[in-house]
Amino acid sequence: MKENNSLITKLIISSLSVFVADWLLPGVHIDSFITAIGVAIVLGILNATLKPILLIVTIPLTLVTFGLFLFFINAIVIGVADALIEGLYVRSAWSAIMFSLLISVISSFMYKSGSKERR
Repeated sequence: MKENNSLITKLIISSLSVFVADWLLPGVHIDSFITAIGVAIVLGILNATLKPILLIVTIPLTLVTFGLFLFFINAIVIGVADALIEGLYVRSAWSAIMFSLLISVISSFMYKSGSKERR
């Protein structure tokens, strides 16, 4: 069967990932599931626009740190989302790093479990 990779499916998975990461992390708070949808949309836009610029500008630092600086780039993107979205509260840079890691892990798990069910 063909995988369903529609924009709505991706938005729902991202929103659920954001909501679950909020539930698991004490340093992050999201007011509602509607806010989680907004966070997913804004993070998608920032990851498509701001993150590539930051990656290019920080190539030397990323190479010197063997890629570990990418965690801080993710924290910067989460911080920008925090500043843009009313209802998203991130306590610290470490909370932002953990938040981005959890969103990635949860989303990957949900995509993989969804594709196994369709087989």
